[in-house]
Amino acid sequence: MKFYQFSKVHGKNISQFNSKFIMSRIINTDASASIGCMYLEENGIIGYHQAVVPQLLLILDGEGYVRNEQEQYFKVQTGDAIFWEKDEWHETKSDKGLTAIVIESEQLNPATFMALK
Repeated sequence: MKFYQFSKVHGKNISQFNSKFIMSRIINTDASASIGCMYLEENGIIGYHQAVVPQLLLILDGEGYVRNEQEQYFKVQTGDAIFWEKDEWHETKSDKGLTAIVIESEQLNPATFMALK
């Protein structure tokens, strides 16, 4: 399990085409990828399981806790990205609720674009 950040402060100013915004790049892959949005309500949980492929969880809103094989939970919040390798056991839970994007792909390498937390 590795922790990254994709928050605004880690982004890059984009000005091409008369644009004015900040982009935090996440991934670039030629492999197929599955992308979904997860909504954990109050006391929600993504149960303890093995990652079928490398998996990146991007916390968009709220806060919660994650763990891997060790039973120690780590607090996560908006702007955090958590990366699990294929076959790594993991769990995510939230007391107050959180919204996250999950990206699953055989060729994920978040270190290419994101800073370690």
